[in-house]
Amino acid sequence: MSRPSSICDRVYAVGGPGLSAGDDCCVYLVDAKDDLVLIDAGAGRGLDRILKNVKNVGYEPHLITYVVATHCHIDHIGGLHPLVNLYGPKVIAHQLDRAGIEEVHDDLTAAGMYGVQYKPTRVDLVLQGEEEAHRLGDLDFHFVHTPGHTPGSIAVYLDTRDGRVLFGQDIHGPFYPSWGSDLAMWRMSMERLISLQADYLCEGHAGVYRGQKVQGYIESYLRRYGAD
Repeated sequence: MSRPSSICDRVYAVGGPGLSAGDDCCVYLVDAKDDLVLIDAGAGRGLDRILKNVKNVGYEPHLITYVVATHCHIDHIGGLHPLVNLYGPKVIAHQLDRAGIEEVHDDLTAAGMYGVQYKPTRVDLVLQGEEEAHRLGDLDFHFVHTPGHTPGSIAVYLDTRDGRVLFGQDIHGPFYPSWGSDLAMWRMSMERLISLQADYLCEGHAGVYRGQKVQGYIESYLRRYGAD
């Protein structure tokens, strides 16, 4: 099992294959001083390990005040219900993926593919626009609507002393009609992420990219899923 690690100023890798459980997405922790913010919550089975990793990088898990659900797939939201029951963080997600989080929709969450029984969780801060900024702790979190993988997929970016950090979960897809995937919208979303000129990309399954590799990674998938 790998160790949790610091990615850059304020940002840590605390979950994902090798860190928590094999069916977890990559889970990231942001230190916003008065608020600890978790980016996604994994599929659920690895939550204890995620919380242990939070402690191992120097923070108390009960101080997690927000958890961002970047979209409604089970490997990102399965840990929401137990986490909220434990510590009561507020859940942030986009309106267009809200049904998959607040209700039981196996077609939207793909929970059956993982053998997980999803427990619905309330979304406390519902995002609706193309981009919203919210100050959490002492940092401005920018929530960008990036439809394509799912209708309500979001990316998050913030500026730290080390540069701009982009949480662009599941840039790589995949895409299925049952999820409401839309490749044309996804391509526009990816172009928007490139325009942010991030210094760090924290992806949902591929890990962390830095510098010029950020744009290179996104462009590689634009080429892979080129227009017909």
